[in-house]
Amino acid sequence: MKIAMVGSGYVGLVSGACFADFGHDVVCIDKDQSKIDALHKGVMPIYEPGLDALVESNVGAGRLSFTTDLAEGIAGAQAIFIAVGTPSRRGDGHADLSYVHAVAKEIGANLANDAVVVTKSTVPVGTGDEVERILADSGAKHRVSVVSNPEFLREGAAIGDFKRPDRIVIGAEDDFGREVMTEVYRPLFLNESPILFVNRRSSELIKYAANAFLATKITFINEMADLCEKVGANVQDVSRGIGMDNRIGAKFLHAGPGYGGSCFPKDTLALLKTAEDHDSPTRIVEAVVKVNDSRKRAMGRKVLDALGGADKARGKKVALLGLTFKPNTDDMRDSPAIAIAQALTDAGVKVAAYDPEGMEQARPLMPEVTMCDNSYAAIEGADAIAIVTEWDAFRALDLGRVTELARAPVLVDLRNIYKPEDVRAAGFEYVSIGRG
Repeated sequence: MKIAMVGSGYVGLVSGACFADFGHDVVCIDKDQSKIDALHKGVMPIYEPGLDALVESNVGAGRLSFTTDLAEGIAGAQAIFIAVGTPSRRGDGHADLSYVHAVAKEIGANLANDAVVVTKSTVPVGTGDEVERILADSGAKHRVSVVSNPEFLREGAAIGDFKRPDRIVIGAEDDFGREVMTEVYRPLFLNESPILFVNRRSSELIKYAANAFLATKITFINEMADLCEKVGANVQDVSRGIGMDNRIGAKFLHAGPGYGGSCFPKDTLALLKTAEDHDSPTRIVEAVVKVNDSRKRAMGRKVLDALGGADKARGKKVALLGLTFKPNTDDMRDSPAIAIAQALTDAGVKVAAYDPEGMEQARPLMPEVTMCDNSYAAIEGADAIAIVTEWDAFRALDLGRVTELARAPVLVDLRNIYKPEDVRAAGFEYVSIGRG
């Protein structure tokens, strides 16, 4: 089957490469000429473990190609995926659907055969209806079915998530759409991956509801961590104790500096706006958004407290280890590190930082932060070290060397990756999350 993937960003490129690996003939389309040129040279626009090898393999096999020409790319495609960005719209927080609508209009004007048009982008409820209208108004003369097929890819583990999914959600309104999508995902039938067929609006809402629920779990355990610090409990024990209940589950119960990334912040906000538009307010999600926003800044204050308080922090140096919102990605979008660094620099603190993959993306977002070549270069002369992202590279620091390099042995572990007794035995003042 020929598949066209319009948008060669995170979702489009990973999905396109995986579909090609299943044996489909895939064309990835993007307006950004420099991105397509780089892909032709084997240079990935994002960091995702294993993606470069997957792309190289399927390009070499002739199953994966790239173009900026949409008409050429969709010619003969039975399934055309829309995988463009839907960022928060400036001013009101709604999802910006301008890219989705523009692609739909261009598809309609250039479609030369029967096809299923699939919204892979995360879009609000009712977007598929609008895409259907745009296609009709754009002069599409062939049979078209508009389908919703949300992605559930975790950055850093996206290839595995695509090939071994928890579920595949397909929102279709007719047999044509269901039949084509069944063929698209037929290679996964051997793995018995569950495929859930629902109506289009239910599919669109499933994505937002899933992300909002996961964001709620993160925010809940972060609030429990604050309570643990007050009452002398250990949040890791609390997390294990409640996570062993299979009605709750252990995932997304790790206390930290708050959620970030490309999905949770914008998707929770978009869900709030959709709910408001339909006079069905989501009070829990509203609280989650507010609590998470305030938590990031609070983590900056936690580091300042480790320096002796904001009054004594001016002129001191902090080493930030980890800048991306999570490990195994270079994504800086809404990373807690941004708010933490801002809180520190606002207090007159000098900040040096290191991240294995995210520093190029971080530089324009943190102009006052000094980027270093490695962890120890950032630590040299520091009055405190703050672990912000739980990269493997930070899990086994040479604490003896850290003691020699740092001005003061103070470690603020915002991801709880160290055992308190080990760090304190090495002579450190140790601050963690929810382990009072």
